[in-house]
Amino acid sequence: MKKAFLIFGLFFSLFAFSAGNTFGQQTPEIERDPIMEADANHNLEVANNYYRTKKAYKAVLLRFEETFAAYPDYSKMDEFLYIAGMSSFYLSNNKGKQKIDVGLTEDEKKKYAPEKLREEATMYLTMLVEKYPNSKFKNDAAKTLKELKK
Repeated sequence: MKKAFLIFGLFFSLFAFSAGNTFGQQTPEIERDPIMEADANHNLEVANNYYRTKKAYKAVLLRFEETFAAYPDYSKMDEFLYIAGMSSFYLSNNKGKQKIDVGLTEDEKKKYAPEKLREEATMYLTMLVEKYPNSKFKNDAAKTLKELKK
């Protein structure tokens, strides 16, 4: 009897292990660099402060561009895409405390032109909706995308 339970237990555990590997395959978790994560977390925290309290949308975009270029696999990239997209959207409507038409070089004038900012807002928010379908920011991003497409 003990032998039967032992064999059954062994069979069950082997079946459960193999079933877990074949039936419930999950995409492997991306290996994250702890130093890059910490740096990106800091940039997101600063960008959130600029976005929420200071309405300094240009500064948000600078932090986002730095982080996205250095570490596109950041674990909270959906949030960063959202605040970057919304910052671009608000700047395109000349909202916020940082005015984009004061003291800019010719290259900066092109970069912060309302049409270019709307394109970037659309790109960032679309990337969020498509790449992060389970993000808590998805619905707000989709709502803004509808407004941008008008």
